[in-house]
Amino acid sequence: MGEFAQILRAWRDRVRPEDVGLAPGLNRRAPGLRREELALITGVSVDYIVRLEQGRAVNPSPQLLTSLTRALRLNDAERDHLFRVAGAAAPSSGLVPRQVTPSAQRMVDRFRNAPVAVAVHTAIYELVLWNPLWAVLFGDPSSQSRLERNVAWQHFAGSLPVTHTPEDDEAYSRDLVGHIRAASGRYPADPDIPRLIDRLVEASPDFARRWKAGTVGELRTSRKTLHTEQVGDVVVDCDTFSGGPGDQTIVVMTAAPGSEDEQKLDLLRVVGLQRLGS
Repeated sequence: MGEFAQILRAWRDRVRPEDVGLAPGLNRRAPGLRREELALITGVSVDYIVRLEQGRAVNPSPQLLTSLTRALRLNDAERDHLFRVAGAAAPSSGLVPRQVTPSAQRMVDRFRNAPVAVAVHTAIYELVLWNPLWAVLFGDPSSQSRLERNVAWQHFAGSLPVTHTPEDDEAYSRDLVGHIRAASGRYPADPDIPRLIDRLVEASPDFARRWKAGTVGELRTSRKTLHTEQVGDVVVDCDTFSGGPGDQTIVVMTAAPGSEDEQKLDLLRVVGLQRLGS
């Protein structure tokens, strides 16, 4: 058995189902994830996981390695080792980090069964992880391209089901541009950043004007009105936590405790989970 197969099995055995938002279940012969569970989380077949662990499948794609990194809760050193023994180049430290840290993953998992929408974004505000309620509110990001999952693209060139007060909208637009500019300074070698900026400048005169103004900044807490087909408008407070591990931003949307808006979020959560499980 090769090194890749050996560590894949060892790291699968140390992850508990509850660590990844799964029910422990009964009659488990091992404390770790089953192959079926790892296959479900990473979006591949059980047979492929079996062949990887038996050393019969070679050259897994970087996309799958990234999924395995996330599912197995690997730290940076473990991730780099996984990539190397799989024969792939480890993610460059000069690029915007896209690996979700274990602490961010745990936070998202904890909010799986609460009326809270939570998501993790990269330094250029590309969505990389979300809980089910987020997907209900904004559409399933797994079906979107990386550009379509970028919040700046959604805000300036797409259509989000969100409105702000005029004052909050101005602040949000300004801070979002400032956030992208700050990231461009931290990651000057990442080719995705100038490509994103070029696309935004071409698609949005508003972004182009703000970018030319040289704004630098970070997103702050704001209040938003979310427009939904199922329960109508929902008013939420949007808290943004930047500068965490991996230079990623965690966004948490909540409603006032006991309010009608919180009840709407909880209803959407329940309906959404039923739909995702159907």
